[in-house]
Amino acid sequence: MSAVTVCDVGPRDGLQNDAVILEPAVRAELVDRLAAAGLPRIEAVSFVNPARVPQMAGAEDVVAGIEPRADVTYAGLVLNERGYERFATTSLTEVHYAFAVSEEFNRRNAGASAEESAVAGERVAARAKADGHRVTVTLGTSFGCPFEGAVDPGRVLALAARFAELVDEVVFADTVGVGVPRQVRHLVSEGAKLGVPVGVHFHNTRSTGYANALVALEAGATVFDASIGGIGGCPFAPRATGNTATEDLVYLLHGEGVETGIDLEALIQVAAWLEERLGRPLEGQVYKAGAFAPAMAH
Repeated sequence: MSAVTVCDVGPRDGLQNDAVILEPAVRAELVDRLAAAGLPRIEAVSFVNPARVPQMAGAEDVVAGIEPRADVTYAGLVLNERGYERFATTSLTEVHYAFAVSEEFNRRNAGASAEESAVAGERVAARAKADGHRVTVTLGTSFGCPFEGAVDPGRVLALAARFAELVDEVVFADTVGVGVPRQVRHLVSEGAKLGVPVGVHFHNTRSTGYANALVALEAGATVFDASIGGIGGCPFAPRATGNTATEDLVYLLHGEGVETGIDLEALIQVAAWLEERLGRPLEGQVYKAGAFAPAMAH
């Protein structure tokens, strides 16, 4: 089967909701360990207000501490133009601009209306392109909002279409882990018609993350966000638990015959290392159970 790109968001989305705050040097080491395991893309930091998300303080120090590899794309997440200005001072080459399609969530997360964030995103995309950076837009709460409930897929696809000509990639994010395969099949297959690569970002809050990933793969998604050990969640979303675990997703993809370029055994070692740093068992399953080579159909 064709190759996909797995982006590990553990250093950002994973750590941003953890009670343990890791120093920038340790976060940079996590990025380096993920890169050494073959992750082709890593969301290393977010440029947000450290008073609101103290786990993400010192983003510039994290970037400075990374030992970059030529075959790895290092990305930073921004929510507004201030965030992009900080991003632009670093060596990162890919900007992930994120906002929520639902009004109330975006106000709580970004302090702006969804439309204000969309307009700011258009400006960030233009600036980033002019600066020679790759740009991804992530549409949060694409599958549902903790405050407003169900989200109209037509609204999500309209925003995706609006950004398709401005960015390199559109990612549909299930910020609070409410999505089900039926929704994924619709959004990804329609999004794939927009002419840019489509990515997905799933949480396993209700144990649908991996089913959603498999359906997204079949529907044409080529980029998959996941978080080492399954850690993470959003500080501004009630009951939003961990992301799909990178090693669990890679086990699934490899079992389906999909190329990722990732060394699963090495990735499991990274999860074990992170477990020690955070001082608790992580949410992932494969790093506890170990890898296994399934028989391939003839």
